[in-house]
Amino acid sequence: MSTAHVNGIDIYYEVHGNGAPLVLIMGLRRNAEWWHLQVPELSKHFRVVAFDNRGAGRSDKPDMEYSIRLFADDTAALMDFLGIGRAHILGISMGGYIAQELAINYPAKVNRLILGCTSCGGTRAAIMSPERMEKFTANKGLAPEQILRKDVDLYFSDRFISEQPDWIEQFVEISLRYYQPPDAFFRQFNACLKHDTTDRLKKINAPTLIMAGNDDHLVPSQNSSTLKELIPHARLELFEGCRHCFFMEESAKFNAAVREFLLK
Repeated sequence: MSTAHVNGIDIYYEVHGNGAPLVLIMGLRRNAEWWHLQVPELSKHFRVVAFDNRGAGRSDKPDMEYSIRLFADDTAALMDFLGIGRAHILGISMGGYIAQELAINYPAKVNRLILGCTSCGGTRAAIMSPERMEKFTANKGLAPEQILRKDVDLYFSDRFISEQPDWIEQFVEISLRYYQPPDAFFRQFNACLKHDTTDRLKKINAPTLIMAGNDDHLVPSQNSSTLKELIPHARLELFEGCRHCFFMEESAKFNAAVREFLLK
C-alpha cells in the first residue's frame, strides 16, 4: 500500500502476489476497494496491481479537466514507476474505457486485455433508459449511503439482493470507504461523456476477452457485443441474469474466466 508520484500527481496503489503482472483499472467514482473479491484469488497466480484513478479514493484529485486518455497516461506512468514494461490489463466500466485507450496508445505495454461491462462510447454506445437515468440522477439531498441503497438494483440482480442481504450490507460499507467528493465525481463523469474509441478499436492487437452481465441497465450488454465486433481477436462472455457488478455477484466464475484467459 503505497503512493507513486507520476504524471504530476500522487497515485495510491497496491501490489499483491507474484508472477506475470496484471493491472486492474476500476470504474467511475470507485477505488481499489472494489477489487476485494478479485485480488485475493488472482494474486495467487499474478503480480496484481490495483490503484485509485486520478480523482478517486486515496489518489490526488486536482481541479482540472480530466480525460480518459489522461487516465490511460496515468496508468502507463504507474507501470513505468513499478518497472512493469508489459502487463495483462483488466478494466471494469470506466476502467474499461481507460484500458481501451491504454491498448490503443501504448500497445507495447499490453499483453492480454480484459474489458468488463464497458463501452466504446460515441454514437455506437447503448445508454441507460431515460426512466432508469431519471432515478439514477435523482440524488439531490441524499447522503452517499442513501444513493448507494437507491441504486443497488443497478449493480446486482433482484435475486441476489433478496438472497444475500448480508453481502449487500458489506457492499455498501466497502463502497463508502474513501468516498469520492462531488467535484471529483463530475470531473471523472465529464471525461466519460467524451469517451469514444469507435474508429480506433481496430488498432488493438492484444488478445481480448469481453465480459458483462446480460441484464446490465447501467452499461447495457449491447455495448459488449459492439466491442466484440470492433476489436480484432476478441471474444465475448455474458453472465446470465447479472447486472453491472457481475464481477462481484459471480466472482468465482469471473475470476476463473480471467485465470483461464490469461494463463493460456
